Order: sequence, then C-alpha cells, then structure tokens
Amino acid sequence: MKFEPITPSDFAAYTATSPYKSFMQTPEIAKYREQNGWTPYYFAVTEDGQIKAATMLVAKPTFLGKSTFIAPGGPLLDLEDAKLVNFFFTHLRRYIKSHNGYTLQISPYYELIARNRNGEPVPGGFNHQKALKNLSNLGFKPLATPDQPKYLFVMDINNRTPDQLFADFKRNTRGHIRKAEKMGVKVRELDREELPILKQITESTSKRRDFTDKPLSYYEQMYDLFHAKGEVKFIVAEAHIEGAADNAVTWTGDAPGGGPPLSVSEVGEEKARQDPSREGIISSSTPLSTSMFILYGDEVVYLFSGSDEKYMKDYNAQYAIQWHMIKYAAKHGFQKYNFYGINGLPDVNSKDYGIYDFKKGFTSATTGHVVELIGTFSLPTNSFFYHLHSSLGKIKKSLKH
Repeated sequence: MKFEPITPSDFAAYTATSPYKSFMQTPEIAKYREQNGWTPYYFAVTEDGQIKAATMLVAKPTFLGKSTFIAPGGPLLDLEDAKLVNFFFTHLRRYIKSHNGYTLQISPYYELIARNRNGEPVPGGFNHQKALKNLSNLGFKPLATPDQPKYLFVMDINNRTPDQLFADFKRNTRGHIRKAEKMGVKVRELDREELPILKQITESTSKRRDFTDKPLSYYEQMYDLFHAKGEVKFIVAEAHIEGAADNAVTWTGDAPGGGPPLSVSEVGEEKARQDPSREGIISSSTPLSTSMFILYGDEVVYLFSGSDEKYMKDYNAQYAIQWHMIKYAAKHGFQKYNFYGINGLPDVNSKDYGIYDFKKGFTSATTGHVVELIGTFSLPTNSFFYHLHSSLGKIKKSLKH
C-alpha cells in the first residue's frame, strides 16, 4: 500500500463510488474552507493503482502558530479494516506533524449501530464497535462538541413514487400538507439575489430557538459552489396574505442602479419588469418559511431552515417545503431523503422531541430510521501543544464559570 497526495479531481472521482461519501468531503467544501482562511489537502491510500481510502483535509494555524487539521465529514474508508486504518492514520499523522500540525479532527459519515424509526437497535443489525476500537487504539479521543450531528433521521425512498411515499406519511402529516395547499401556500426555489429572504427568516428563527445562524456570506458561497452542478437548493414557501405587511420584510441587497435597498415586494416588481413571466411570483406573496437542501450522491439533505412564527400554525409552510422536496427527490432518482440532525436518541421528555416527531411523521416503520453516526474525534499529532492547548482551554472554561 502507498500513502500519497492526489488531485481534487481524482478525489472527487473516488468519492462518487465510496459508500462513506458526504457532501462535506468534496472539493467544493474545500474551496469554501479555503475562501475562509483554510488550506486544503487531498490524500489517498492506493494498492495496485486502486484507491482504498482517501480524505480531504483543511488546515489553519489556531494555536501558537501550530495548525489544526480537520477532515470534515471524513475520512472515507472502512473503519473496521484494522490494517487499512492503521496504515492510513499512521502516515496521515506523520504528515500532519511534519507540517506544523498539533491535532487532527475527524467526523466520518460512518454508521455505528443499525437503528429503527424509534431509535431502537435493529435485532441482528450491524454494530460497528470494532471501528471505535480501531480508532481508540490509535489514540483518537471522542469530542463532546461534534463537527456534525451524532444522530440523523433518514427516509428511504428506494424507488418509491411520490404517491407511495405520501401514503406512508402519518395521518396528521398528510393533513398538514393538504391544509397548506388549501391555504394557497406555494413553494419555489430562490435565486442567489434572493438569499437575504432566507437569511432574514433563519436569523429570526435562530433568535427564537437559541441557535447560531450562518452568515449570509455562507449561503452565498454555498450557492456559488454547488448551484451550477444542481447540488444545492434554497427553497421558500409563500402565500398571499391579505393585510400582511409584505414591505416590512426588508431586502438587504442593493437596488438596481445603486438605489436604496428594496423590499421583498419591490424585488418582485423589479423581477417582473425584467422578466414579465415572473409577474406576481413574489410581489403578492409573503415569505412564510425557507430551507436549504444539499443534493449529493444518492441523497437529498435537509440542512437548514427557518419559519416566520406568525404564520407557522395557520399555514404549515414547512410541511409544504418538505413535500415539495420529497417529490423532487423521488422523481429524480434519489434513494434517501436525509432530514439531518435530531438532538440525541428519541426521548418524549426531551425539549427537542418535536423536531424528531416532525421528521418521523413523513415516514412509516418501513421507510424511516434513525442513523447513529460514529461521532467526532481528535488525535494528538504533537502531544506537547495538544495537551497545552487542552489545559489552557480547561482553565479558560473554569474562569468563565
């Protein structure tokens, strides 16, 4: 076996065939990280000219001139193959240490235990405890703050038609979708210049639900990197609401000709002037809910969303968005619809149980399941700086409290 650098194009070709692929392990994400101060690297283990393992890494100086190396959503290899794991990480660790790195962080898109829709282990299902042991033997330590969700909720499409999938939804989920249609909710894709609509709603949602929202620049960069390949969609659900203060939703971009910022309604009027076929699409509608989706490999990933709290109960806009994208996924040959993160295994007493219950409602016992990923880990590559950084972090945390 050989450990060697590879080109971004060779890496992309390998990821297309890897069962462990993730949109986080793509040259596009490497470019996004590079635009934000990171340096990307690509490595592979080859045998007889065939790639057996690979990763995209990004690095940035983070502590006393020493660098953190991260494999977001990776690396891509069979973590239960002890020989391959040892060879791969031994060489990767050696490279990182020789290039001023003091730690490696990984978050493989690798399932740990087969679970059903309720989060219970599947009798006779896989259990990749050997993968955990292989990582532990090399000195990897689990991180309490994961780089990606530990638990996901996934619907298996498996060539089912939209009608077949709809029939499997819970009764109240079907009712919410029909109500949204009755209330005149329309779903469409946002153009790049309309991303401030999404940002304004996700920002207000983040304040309401106490999570950190992404900056507008993130959504714009992701659009630029993935949209031309058809691998990202920004979706809005809208409705005509009599008496709604549409113009209160401020457009944060520049108006044509350098004028003052436009409202959502004025943006619609400007688009209609430039393209009469778009008349009425925005100008008479109020944005109710927005979402971001990644379409990569055989799955559609529901990544981020937000809703206007005033209209959540009456319009069910998020149900309309999910149904729109589930139909899209089924019609375009995607095999999985990934609702993405749930906060821990399902617990009816958890304050976030509603998130899981919402996602579960789009599935049946045969189409939905909880995915438990192996987790996020760090590996010291320079023990002195790694432990110094950890000690200073603990001191800082104790002083903060």
